[in-house]
Amino acid sequence: MGLFRLSFVFCIFCIFSVLGFGVDPALRINVFNELKLGVSFAGVSQVHGFHNESRAFLFQDVGRSVKAPADAAGRMLGKLRHRTEFTLLATLKQEQLNSGVILSIHHADQRFLELESSGQRDEIRLHYRARDGRPRSEVFPYALADGRWHKLSVAVSASHVLLHVDCNRIYERVVETPLLDIPAGASFWLGQRNGARGFFKGTMQDVQLLVMPQGYISQCPDLNRTCPTCNDFHGLVQKIMELQDLLAKTSSKLSRAEEKMNGLDSCHCERTCSAKGRVYREDQAWTDGCRNCTCANGTVLCEAMVCPRPSALQALPPPT
Repeated sequence: MGLFRLSFVFCIFCIFSVLGFGVDPALRINVFNELKLGVSFAGVSQVHGFHNESRAFLFQDVGRSVKAPADAAGRMLGKLRHRTEFTLLATLKQEQLNSGVILSIHHADQRFLELESSGQRDEIRLHYRARDGRPRSEVFPYALADGRWHKLSVAVSASHVLLHVDCNRIYERVVETPLLDIPAGASFWLGQRNGARGFFKGTMQDVQLLVMPQGYISQCPDLNRTCPTCNDFHGLVQKIMELQDLLAKTSSKLSRAEEKMNGLDSCHCERTCSAKGRVYREDQAWTDGCRNCTCANGTVLCEAMVCPRPSALQALPPPT
């Protein structure tokens, strides 16, 4: 009954996690909602997106300044600060040949986290600061700026980075562990690096940050994932039960074998010797002609002895 309850709870957890309902709201940052996009920023207009379940925005004018207000930046950066595992998600359609920043977090000249797409070089670039405080950049060759819709996910889990595009794993790399040691007063920008550089041109939708390493599952529920299905879990439970039964039987056999071995330890096993069809016990002595023989440790040991020579008279028959 306990295994059944455990399997049921586990399956429910996996299902809701895959559908996105399992993500703790405290671990999810909806960038559009935090910035109140479409209300406070010029140069950004709401348009039809890849789907109708959330809002999409067109980033077009280069004179825009989409920077999070201090209170919104404080809330978002507070969730990210000191983290080493996170996922950046976005659904976007970038203009051809445009090179622009999707999201940028920096303080003065220090970039703590930045994701950009270069249509000039057909590259996706991730900039961050490693645990030792030094800046790092990972470049992924990929043509994202092609004027078509794409689902983009960059998942960071300690020293691993996974890049998914359109629910396909494109790259997986081992990198230096990042640390979002973001100072107070850092800036949070969307669609640009700052007020003068890195302007993204195109449409973005569902831009989110998840403080978890496998956030791409909420974007692409059908991905092959490490979380097993309910059938996988039921099969695992069955295998565990079979192994438990096999272990019990093996333990029983081992216990009986140990009892027999203990009995043998207290048993005196006497070795014997065989000679001319007779069996002799250990240390038993006998005479074999002119030899004295002894059974020693299962081996017959014989020593010659002096025998009197028979006289000629003894050999003659008595007179009649």
